[in-house]
Amino acid sequence: MNRTLLSILKILSKENKIIGSKEIAKKLKMYGVNLSERTVRYHLKILDERGLTKVYGKEGRRITDKGRKELETASTVEKVGFIINKIETLSYQSDFDLNSMKGRLILNVTYIPKNKFKRALKAMESVFSSSYVMSDRILILEKDSENILVPEDHICIGTVCSVTLNAILLKHGIPIISRFGGVLEIRDGEPYRFGALISYDGTSLDPLEIFIRGKMTDVLGAINSGSGRVLASFREIPIVCLEKVKEIYSVMQKRGFQGIMMFGKPNQSLLDIPVGMDRVGIIVVGGLNPIAAIEESNIHTYTSAISTLYDCRELMTFEEVFDKFK
Repeated sequence: MNRTLLSILKILSKENKIIGSKEIAKKLKMYGVNLSERTVRYHLKILDERGLTKVYGKEGRRITDKGRKELETASTVEKVGFIINKIETLSYQSDFDLNSMKGRLILNVTYIPKNKFKRALKAMESVFSSSYVMSDRILILEKDSENILVPEDHICIGTVCSVTLNAILLKHGIPIISRFGGVLEIRDGEPYRFGALISYDGTSLDPLEIFIRGKMTDVLGAINSGSGRVLASFREIPIVCLEKVKEIYSVMQKRGFQGIMMFGKPNQSLLDIPVGMDRVGIIVVGGLNPIAAIEESNIHTYTSAISTLYDCRELMTFEEVFDKFK
């Protein structure tokens, strides 16, 4: 399945109707593929022979179920690096202003059954009282909103994503590189080492989602006994920005945000992870730690990390939510 054949299948999949080679040739230019109608017909014949498309006379082609399955499988390799692109896109699109506390910040979105919601709140209570959350604010939706659909008999929980830190720094002209998502081992209440790491630019799924699904966390243990495993990420900033980042982070803390667990030293490894030339490593807490605690309490969730932008004013503090639903 080469790039041209894959691009044709993508076009047919999105259109979900019968289209001809002339229209396909035009749309292929959006994928950086320039072909004549005759050459497009040649490639369509190959797809026909493989059963991935179906001919409808002179009207054109339509993708088959087999073609959709092939597209889904083949697209996996293309999706490698998807997460880092999503991080950069949402960081740029976020218009959240730290001083006015207005604008859209970045949320992780999680769905749980309504009949387990109170148990979930109880599981998250200690996490929101700890240093293992990005913010004390949370979104609760019982019905569809403008850009979030809530399945029947479910409740949506929106937690502030740690990528919001990237967005805040970007608005101040500070570049930040998200390198790894990982499981951070906590000993005696302090970060000790990363037990597992996944590079953001080498995966098609969010690393923290993977670690939650793999039952690799012990957030409640880290809170209750000082020893456990929490979700965190490793990022880098230029040395020249270090003091400015610390100033901004001080303002963030006054506004109910936290997240930076450790600052490294210029050009030195942090928890045995090396940094680039003229850079400083920082360890940022994972925005999904409250959800990890829910999973640790044997409540199954469906989560989409780094999911959407949402108006900050629609969020409540966890204390307000807990009092409302207890």
